[in-house]
Amino acid sequence: MKRPDLFFTALLVPMDALAIFAGALAAYHVRLLPFFTEWRPVIFDLTLERYSQLALPAVVLWVIIFAFAGAYRTSRRRLAEDVQTTLFASASAMAVIFALLFFTLEAFESRFIILVGWGLAVTLVWTERLLIRGIQNSLLFLGIGMRRAVLIGNGETGEVLRQTFETRRRYGIRVVGTFDAFGDETEKTLMQLARRSAIDEIILTDPNASRETLSRLRSFSDVEHLDLRYSADLFTVGSLRVDASTIAGVPLMTVKKTPLDGWGAIYKRGFDILLALVLVILFSPTLLFITICILFESGRPILFKNERVGEGGRRFLTFKFRSMRAEYSIGSQKGLGNQARAEKMEEELIRKQNMKHGPVYKIANDPRVTPFGQKIRKYSLDELPQLFNILSGSMSLVGPRPHQPREVDKYLPHHRKVHTIRPGMTGLAQISGRSDLDFEEEMRLDTFYMEHWSPWLDLKILMKTPFVVIFRKGAY
Repeated sequence: MKRPDLFFTALLVPMDALAIFAGALAAYHVRLLPFFTEWRPVIFDLTLERYSQLALPAVVLWVIIFAFAGAYRTSRRRLAEDVQTTLFASASAMAVIFALLFFTLEAFESRFIILVGWGLAVTLVWTERLLIRGIQNSLLFLGIGMRRAVLIGNGETGEVLRQTFETRRRYGIRVVGTFDAFGDETEKTLMQLARRSAIDEIILTDPNASRETLSRLRSFSDVEHLDLRYSADLFTVGSLRVDASTIAGVPLMTVKKTPLDGWGAIYKRGFDILLALVLVILFSPTLLFITICILFESGRPILFKNERVGEGGRRFLTFKFRSMRAEYSIGSQKGLGNQARAEKMEEELIRKQNMKHGPVYKIANDPRVTPFGQKIRKYSLDELPQLFNILSGSMSLVGPRPHQPREVDKYLPHHRKVHTIRPGMTGLAQISGRSDLDFEEEMRLDTFYMEHWSPWLDLKILMKTPFVVIFRKGAY
C-alpha cells in the first residue's frame, strides 16, 4: 500500500474528531442565537466549559463507533458506499449516546442541542471527508500517489479494468503493461520491472487461471514485494488473506501479505515513534557515556554506518557505535582505514573463523574489535543508535534482522519475503536464539512474525528482549 493512502486514512481520524466536536460547539452557540431564544427562552444553566467536558467523551465514542463500522478502511471506496457507512455509524453513535444518557439517568437540559449537534456533526464530517477526498483525487489527477499495475489475462474482464483505470484516475491505478498469461517470459519481464521499481502491483484478471498459477503469482509477488489482486472467479483459493473490493463492476481480491497492511502499519509506526523517543530520553546518559569512552579509546568516528537492506529491498544505513578499530572497519564514511586492506582481512577471517552457514556470517573471536567494543557488544549497547533509524523510518523496534547487500545477494527467492516489512532492532528470531540460530530457522521465525503480527506479539518480544540481552544468549 502506498504511503499517501495510509496518510489520508490516518488523517480521517483526527479530522473526524475535530468535525464532530465543532458540530457540538456550533449547536451550543446556535441555541443561544436570538432567533431561538425569542422562540423558546433558555432555561438551562450549562456553561460552555461544562458542555465541552460532556462533549469530548461523546466525540471519542463517536470515533470508536466509526472505526468498528469500517469508516476507516484503508482501501478506497466509492462515494456512495462511504456515505452509507458514515451515516449508519453516525446514527449508531447517536443511539448509543441517547442510551447512555437514559441508563445513567443523566439529565441533559437541551434536546435541541443534541439533535442539532448531531445534524451539524454529520454535515461537517461529510464536508471534511469530501475535502480530503477532493485533495486525494486532485493529487491522483496530477499523477501523485498513483499505483503502477500490470494486468495478466486476455479476457473481457481485463479490458474493462484497463479502460476504467485509464478514464477514471480516482481509482489511483495506472496500467503500465498487459500480459495474456503468467509464464516464464512474463515472470522474467515482471522481475525486471520490479527490480527497477517500475510496478507496484499485479492484477490477475483471467477467470480460467489455475490454482497453481495463482500460487505461483503469490510466491512471485512475495519475493518481489508487489501487491497481488485477482478476479473473484478464483475465490476457491480460500487459504489466502484477502480484502475484497469492486471496480467497474468487477470483484477483485487483494492478497494481504501481512496484518501490517493498512491500520496495522499506521499503529506500528506510531508506536515505534513514541517508544523510540522515550528510549532515547531514558538512554541519553548511556549514549553520552559510550560516546566519551569510544572517543578516548580509539577516537573518531564514534558511529559506524553500515549499509543494510530494508523494506521493499531498499538500502539504508544503520547506525551503530563503532566497536571495531577504525582501520579495519568497512564502509564509505570518513575516518575509516584502507578499504582494500580491511576487506581482504575480513575475507580471511570469514574463511577461517566463520561460525554460521548460509548467506550471513559471524566471526568468532574477532580480533578487529576493541576492548571497549567487546563490552558494548556483549550487551548489544552498540545498537542503541538504531533508535534514530527507527525515528527516521528506516527501521522498526520489532522486525526481521537487516542484513548487508552482499548477504542478501545470496538469498534464495523465498528469503526475500521478509523485506515486505521494516527490519527491527529486535525480533522473534533474536529472542529465540539471537546469533546462534541457523539462517533458515531465522528466516522461518521472521516469516512467521510477518504473517502473524499483532500488537501483543510486539509487546511480548519487547518484554523478552532485555532478559535475552542480560543473559547474553547468542550475543555477537
